[in-house]
Amino acid sequence: MAHIIKTIFLSGPAGRLESLLEKPHDSVRIEQVVVLCHPHPQHGGTMHNKVMYRLARAAMKSRSAVLRFNFRGVGTSSGFYDEGQGEQDDLRAALHHMQDQYPGVKLIVGGFSFGARVALRVCCSFPGIEKIISVGTPVEHGNWSFLAQCYCPKHFIQSTQDEYGSRQVLEQVYYSAAKPKKLTWVLANDHFFKDALDDLESSVCSAYT
Repeated sequence: MAHIIKTIFLSGPAGRLESLLEKPHDSVRIEQVVVLCHPHPQHGGTMHNKVMYRLARAAMKSRSAVLRFNFRGVGTSSGFYDEGQGEQDDLRAALHHMQDQYPGVKLIVGGFSFGARVALRVCCSFPGIEKIISVGTPVEHGNWSFLAQCYCPKHFIQSTQDEYGSRQVLEQVYYSAAKPKKLTWVLANDHFFKDALDDLESSVCSAYT
């Protein structure tokens, strides 16, 4: 499906947020809005990460308007890394922007790695979220007990060989999380879904529907 892709700059709490908006041509009815959060800023994570690209491409197969954005201090976004706290406010700004642009359209939020944690932290209590897609959730670090009170629909997608989210730990976190929820394992060689990006994309396509 041919589509439009353009760089835009959102107004964020620390200044501008460099963003990439992809959407169908104006003649196509947009059926959902997807906002995506990238991996860790201090480990090279940006909205152009290869997993982020696959998450966006999967969304475009389902008539979506897709927003990727760089957290504060990444690329040409203003500000500085804030240990996952200010980044939550960046996501809220992106969500408000897309809700204003596409009122009444169902809203899905996805995140990879660090971005998955930010997405879960924000969207468990953000009004109007249809679903959270949490990819490569880094459960080996941090406290995930908040998920026991997270009643927003959640779909976890994880590599079978994720060094930041092992099967054992992720299953513990998953089973303690509130319903509704779903867990999909992708047979892959590492956190970045090495040799399995096509399978990841297929799993994400299913999660969007």
